[in-house]
Amino acid sequence: MGARRVPLGTSGPVVSFTFDDFPRTALTVGGHILKAYGARGTYYAAPGLMNTSSHLGDQFRRGDLESLLSDGHELGSHTFSHVSCRKISSSDFRREVEKGRIAIEELTGQSSFGNFAFPFGEVTLSAKRAVGQDVASSRGIWNGCNGPEVDLNLLFANSLYGGREKCDQIREAILENERRKSWLIFYSHDVQAEPSQFGCTSELLEFAVSFAAQRSGRIAKVAEVVAELVANPVQSRDGLEDSSRPVS
Repeated sequence: MGARRVPLGTSGPVVSFTFDDFPRTALTVGGHILKAYGARGTYYAAPGLMNTSSHLGDQFRRGDLESLLSDGHELGSHTFSHVSCRKISSSDFRREVEKGRIAIEELTGQSSFGNFAFPFGEVTLSAKRAVGQDVASSRGIWNGCNGPEVDLNLLFANSLYGGREKCDQIREAILENERRKSWLIFYSHDVQAEPSQFGCTSELLEFAVSFAAQRSGRIAKVAEVVAELVANPVQSRDGLEDSSRPVS
């Protein structure tokens, strides 16, 4: 329930690289790797985390937002305080998402930060429905490729964690996406030599980006793919069917 389905059509194969919470290394290291291959990423930021530190390392600073946008990356919403939708009511969660979006607009002086990722990847049906009214897309952490139908209210995404030991797994995911002509989204957090359990090394990220560029030939920000999909007015069935994965 609460799905907003659109056909992927001829947009695939395409690969997107996303970063949650926005640790500084996701930009200072990860952003440079993407740029080296002519690609850009999507960064889901929770403004309440700005100027703090955690197990992911230092979180983003205000100047990082300016650098991110000037480099052509996308800035997305991740609520204001990085709160799980399972901890508060759906109406309060919707307000948290709106508060985060407004804060980003005030920090950057720009608008249209319409793509969202659920903190912790935790999703409820009521939160999915509530947030889906206000955002261009919502991304979770359900593994899989998006297509031939795409649920804009819960995009599938695949973790990019660890080091070079994960190269075979990443290679197979990219090849499967190529075979299916679908949309593969990766997500990570910090990018450093000794990453957290939710981050990756620069070697793994560079392998993933270089292999995706070689095989798929197209790496795009979430906003770019979503814009293509919503430009197609045809929705499969009624656009309100159950997601193919369970949502608690």
